[in-house]
Amino acid sequence: MKAVIFAGGVGTRLWPLSRRSSPKQFEKVIGDKSTLQIAAEKLAPMIGWSDIFISTQTRYEKLVAALLPKLPPENIIGEPEQRDVGPAVGLALVHIKKRFGDIPILILWSDHIVKNTSRFTEIIAAGNEYISQHRQKLLLITQKPRFASQNLGWVQYGSQKTKIQSISIHSFVGFHYRPSLPQAHKFAKLGSYAWNLGYFMVTTSYLWKLYKLHQPNIFANLQKIYEAVGTSSYSKVLSMIYPNFTQISFDNAILEQIAPSQAVVVCQDLGWSDIGAWEALKEALQSQPHQNVIKGKVLVTDCTDSLIYNYTDQMVVTIDLDGHLVVNTDDVLLVCHKNSVPKIKKLVEKLSRSENNHLI
Repeated sequence: MKAVIFAGGVGTRLWPLSRRSSPKQFEKVIGDKSTLQIAAEKLAPMIGWSDIFISTQTRYEKLVAALLPKLPPENIIGEPEQRDVGPAVGLALVHIKKRFGDIPILILWSDHIVKNTSRFTEIIAAGNEYISQHRQKLLLITQKPRFASQNLGWVQYGSQKTKIQSISIHSFVGFHYRPSLPQAHKFAKLGSYAWNLGYFMVTTSYLWKLYKLHQPNIFANLQKIYEAVGTSSYSKVLSMIYPNFTQISFDNAILEQIAPSQAVVVCQDLGWSDIGAWEALKEALQSQPHQNVIKGKVLVTDCTDSLIYNYTDQMVVTIDLDGHLVVNTDDVLLVCHKNSVPKIKKLVEKLSRSENNHLI
């Protein structure tokens, strides 16, 4: 089995820490390590460094290599231009299929936290066994919901089909993307819905077949890249073809197209959190509700439910804050209520069209 960790996004909702020059997955948001380092270092004992691949943008390849010195350089797969996850998964598939043939692969993301490592290890082992025996299936790894989230996709699953060790594998019913709040509350109570993490396992040949069937135009160009992998013309072919791919998510390109009979579901409590935004990072790191989450030189007085991150040598002092975010970097100080996080992305878009473009 090979695993691909995707680390090509920019992450504007974690601005001003996350920038174009060094996105969130490369920055120290948890202790002294980036989420990419945490993800790879947790995975390495399970499958080994030689079986881990990182998909990123070409301009971040050296950064990835510096953060993960144990990773073989040839296991960094660079996209010359960001074209969303549909083409990115296809490019990673091309490399692994060309080098290793028909084997199971595991798809993961670099900006997530998985606290329950032992359970995750069991799922990976069980998933590898299942996919090795059922080579025409796609196995979705999902999180047992902790609350009624409107910002995540949900997976509906059915009865248990089999059990490998302690891991139950269920039938797949369907996807439900970003439901209304009443729907989310209903899903959370029913016990047959899970958060869609974007994690899955599948064989290279079956995923190749799904691209050919559901995305013939993408597949035709992936075939050209496949033929060039390992040759002197690879860089030229990739730079000519890849920027012309239609931007499409993997969910839209493949997952939404498959029939329920083509997939199965594992739903477990992984202690998973998506830290794509500051309020999500706070929720993931706090040990109890309304706790402050602090990093760096910070002095807090009478503050609750706030995140204060200081990346400078200057002391940050906060008094009487409730539910606020304070992020201090060398050139930007962000102060806002945690409910205002959605406005950060809009602010960054405005900055990109202004004389302060250099700040993004």
